[in-house]
Amino acid sequence: MKKILIIGGSGFIGNALYKELNSYFDTYATYRTDNPAFEKNQKFFQYDMELEDISILLDNLRPTYIISAIRGNFNAQLDAHQRIIHWIKTHQSKLIFISSANVFDAFSNYPSYEYDKTLSDSVYGRFKIKIENALMRLPTHKYVIARVPMVFGSNAPRIQEIKTLHELHAPIEIFPNVILNATSISKFTQQIHYIINRSKKGIFHLGSTDLYYHFDLIKEICDTLELQDPIFKQVYDSNNDRYLAVLPKDNKLPKNLQITTQEVITSVVIQ
Repeated sequence: MKKILIIGGSGFIGNALYKELNSYFDTYATYRTDNPAFEKNQKFFQYDMELEDISILLDNLRPTYIISAIRGNFNAQLDAHQRIIHWIKTHQSKLIFISSANVFDAFSNYPSYEYDKTLSDSVYGRFKIKIENALMRLPTHKYVIARVPMVFGSNAPRIQEIKTLHELHAPIEIFPNVILNATSISKFTQQIHYIINRSKKGIFHLGSTDLYYHFDLIKEICDTLELQDPIFKQVYDSNNDRYLAVLPKDNKLPKNLQITTQEVITSVVIQ
């Protein structure tokens, strides 16, 4: 049986991946802050990337798949990923790196595909690019780069933020000129499950197959959540339409693993 270690298993994405994969694979995960629920689960290991060397856990566990869903200090993340990459070079192991559409945020005139050149104007995007570039120096069978756009779901942090702002009668920021795609947490975890099951490799773009304006997406999500009279703050960071979307061209998944934006919107009320 494949042994999987999810780095960042206590976060929104990492924990959803653990719940999806645990019944099918020998799955383990890390968490950082004290939490009785994780402490009692013998398949969760406490790990602080700013203080500890991930190589020790890798040596003890020897996972065949490492999924990086960790968040936090960028320098500490870079160091942890360098150690993971060094470890998988000499072991029968593969890294699945959860990346972001932001690796293309310097390009605004068109959507981005798997093997397009990356270029970012943001600190976050440039940080993701550094790890991607380090991975792409490895043989392709050693890694999967999973680029994802915004991730939604009934318990997603973005949905909780929208609900909180609405309750406080505070404005919800929307970007009328930004064209993007999105995904749901349930579809994303299914896609990663498929990638592991079929031993896929390379770069995958795991967003919805169609594109939406950010304003329309957030407005329809508010309608679906039945939020009464939400206040929107329109933010214009450009005079022209700007794309921030990742679409698949070379590595398309089967139709049952693809998702539309309408399905993403519906996911915000499905537990």
